[in-house]
Amino acid sequence: MTPPEVADSAGPEPPAETSVLETHARLLERVNKLEQRVRRGEERRWALLHIMGDLNELNKRLAQQRKAMMHILVDYEQDRRRVVRQSERLDNSRRALLHILQDVHRSNERLGDGRKAMIHIMGDLRETTEEVRRREHELRDKQDQLVQAGKLATVGELTTGIAHELNNPLNNIGLFVGNAIDHVELGIADRDRLLEELRQALQEVRRATAIISHLRTFGRVASVSPEPVRINGVVRRSFSLLYEQLRLRQIEVRLDLCAEDPVIVGNPIQLEQVFINLLTNARDALADAPRKLIHVESAVNEGVVDLLVRDTGPGIPEELQQRIFDPFFTTKEVGAGTGLGLSIAYGIVKEHGGTISAVSGAGATFLVRLPLPAEPAAPAR
Repeated sequence: MTPPEVADSAGPEPPAETSVLETHARLLERVNKLEQRVRRGEERRWALLHIMGDLNELNKRLAQQRKAMMHILVDYEQDRRRVVRQSERLDNSRRALLHILQDVHRSNERLGDGRKAMIHIMGDLRETTEEVRRREHELRDKQDQLVQAGKLATVGELTTGIAHELNNPLNNIGLFVGNAIDHVELGIADRDRLLEELRQALQEVRRATAIISHLRTFGRVASVSPEPVRINGVVRRSFSLLYEQLRLRQIEVRLDLCAEDPVIVGNPIQLEQVFINLLTNARDALADAPRKLIHVESAVNEGVVDLLVRDTGPGIPEELQQRIFDPFFTTKEVGAGTGLGLSIAYGIVKEHGGTISAVSGAGATFLVRLPLPAEPAAPAR
């Protein structure tokens, strides 16, 4: 087949070899162009394959990013909702805080008012405390005066017996001194007899002086400071003041005091007043009794000294046992008693940290319990 270019061209035909060569050259050129195209197409195909792979990878990454974005959106929505809830809570908290601040402000105002009221109350309390202290001081003074009045009343009751008791040594003194004067006037040179009479007179003077000294000690105002006191000595001194009255009334007194002779800390004069009041009550209770006996006992128990004062009188009715320690309460006839003796005794024993109680049976029994000091007391006077 002859190429169209050759068939259509005018002029003389070229030689056949030249046509074949040109054709071959053109064919080679076209083959080269086709190979180049094929090569470029192959390169494009490979490039397209790479692009498609990259696109596939990109699609995968986009899918992952889309999923991640979805998760982010979900988290964002959750966070948004949490933020909304937190905002609501913060708003509620803000409102609550405002209410709290308002309450705090009102509370501060109330506290300020309360502080002012407290200042006034403290002022009133201070004035009340001072008034109470003053009243307590006055009450203590009145109690001391009452105790002193009770002692003076007791001294008044003891005057008759003490006067009779003092009369004996005075008579003896007069007798002994008179005998000595007679010996001197008669010129009797019995020196030993004269000295004996004077010694007897001096002994009676000392006896009277001891009675008066004890009475003066008992009658004076008791000191405030406590001191070591031997309780058996208190009982004996109390009995000595009433001895003459009890003897004149034919009342037997039995003292069974413990051999330990315990020492307590207290006021000896006030304690003597307690036992004088108890002995006086027992004396009055035995006025019409067929058997007249007062029995005083002392014993040491665990940390206390027990003192019992018993009599053989009619005893105390049960309905009156709760009232006998009340001030001004008495079962005696009008004018026969003040009703202060047992009340004063109760106050003195309580002030010494002890107790006093009454039991009725075949007579009246009073139990006085006084505490012993935790440490051994100093030697008693």
